[in-house]
Amino acid sequence: MNSYSDKELLDMYRISDTQNFAFNLIVRKYQERIYWHIRKIVVNHDDADDVVQNTFLKVWGGLQNFREDSQLFTWLYRIATNEALTFLKKKKTKYFLPIVDVEQQLSNTIESDPYFDGNELQAKLQKAIIRLPEKQRLVFNMKYFDEMKYEEMSEIFGTSVGALKASFHHAVKKIEKYLEED
Repeated sequence: MNSYSDKELLDMYRISDTQNFAFNLIVRKYQERIYWHIRKIVVNHDDADDVVQNTFLKVWGGLQNFREDSQLFTWLYRIATNEALTFLKKKKTKYFLPIVDVEQQLSNTIESDPYFDGNELQAKLQKAIIRLPEKQRLVFNMKYFDEMKYEEMSEIFGTSVGALKASFHHAVKKIEKYLEED
């Protein structure tokens, strides 16, 4: 597959004859990164697949109106993040679960997930991350695993770089404390 820039893909998308082809290339370019971002939020593979599908359905519906105020990647991450959080909220509401129970369910999913091939320390790290408050968990995952810059996260969350740095710092401290337990 040729490596098209986001600008080239968006230009192709805006031409009706190449719209489907361009969208397919966008999906191919970002699907794996979006999947792993969502997977870190919802934990379960099948749930992540569903959320990825919903994300790209939203992208398809909104791409025509994308104003390019931000990078395509940033816009996709914002949609993926919102879709994953919406999924978790629906799950909580559907089963009338307090958030602590949802966290426990996600933690149990790590242990029973056939797609998780990490060792005991990796499982403990994932459990520590799940215990974080939602925003800290997202910031930690994006910074630590996705190696995203604070400026990019600032565009996604619509918050200051300083607030994101503070969230990351607090997340790291909580994870360290959890890993030291036992």
